[in-house]
Amino acid sequence: MTHPYRPAEILSAAERSADPLELFSRASAGLRRHVPFDAAVWTATDPETGLVTAPMLVENLGSGEGCAAYWESELLEENVLPFRDLARAAVPVAGLRAATGDLPARSARYRRLLGGQGVDDELRAVLRIGDRPWATVSLFRMGAGPAFGTREIALLADLSAPLADRLRRFARPSGSPAGPGAGAPGLLLFDEHGTATSINEEARRYLALLPDGPSTPTALGLRLPIWLVGTTLQARAVARGHDRGSARIRIRTRDLRWLTCHASCLSGPGGRPGPTALVIEPAPPADLAVIVAQAYGLTPREFEVARFVARGLSTAEIATALFISPHTVRGHLKAVFGKAGISSRGELVAHLFAEPNRP
Repeated sequence: MTHPYRPAEILSAAERSADPLELFSRASAGLRRHVPFDAAVWTATDPETGLVTAPMLVENLGSGEGCAAYWESELLEENVLPFRDLARAAVPVAGLRAATGDLPARSARYRRLLGGQGVDDELRAVLRIGDRPWATVSLFRMGAGPAFGTREIALLADLSAPLADRLRRFARPSGSPAGPGAGAPGLLLFDEHGTATSINEEARRYLALLPDGPSTPTALGLRLPIWLVGTTLQARAVARGHDRGSARIRIRTRDLRWLTCHASCLSGPGGRPGPTALVIEPAPPADLAVIVAQAYGLTPREFEVARFVARGLSTAEIATALFISPHTVRGHLKAVFGKAGISSRGELVAHLFAEPNRP
């Protein structure tokens, strides 16, 4: 039996969360009272690429051992309701049975994985602000229960933007000190089948800093977090022409630093498929500035003005470069200062461009 829908209660609980993982847990518990489900996966996404990143909450699906196969199907197979389409859809939520005319086997993901695991229906959602996805949600019903209905889809859709807004705030910098500096980039190589074949010591060190979550075993004597598996799968999807997106994510370590992980497929002799290279390195200032600006809710023009400030341009020079008035530039700067809670250009540069390893 469901309770009267009170989205304010769910959002209030999410507001009290100390981190994204706690937000997922609180939101899932509150949502379950209104949209019954048997299992769930909540995962943060990189707002630029939409690829999964830490953290990930897996409920009632064991230790998440099926996650690698799930994301392999998502990125490499033709499926119904891929998250990349939901991120751009008018309504970022949809049910598998509703979308397939009650024929879920039309989806490769269902034929290959979900059906054999006893899943009867999947409700998928993207938590987004505008076209920026901050998380994805999969709710599963097992057995021969009813399909997710239009009312339940609408309820979850109502939560998409408010929960995304709360998630993006966790990307804002704080006054906590950064950890010790990092050395050379970490490198992992994968064969054409996606099997990890070699790794350098820097990569091992970075992997040891990553937060706990679903992972897959390798022959290298370590388990590979699902977020890195997804990044390599995206590189293979791009190489095969399934997608044109970037195989790149930003991820936070346990000691509150930011790392950038990016993958690309190499070519072998005669143009044959070669290995996939995954690079892990500290996030450079310009890379992290984008996600921090989005965390503060800066508009594209406000971020553009902020970038000119970081280059040392005066108000008049920025106005000339952007073909706007100095008064308009000052208006944008005032908005940036208000959103970021700062009062000077120096603070702006420090928050957005000069502290890549601060949380």
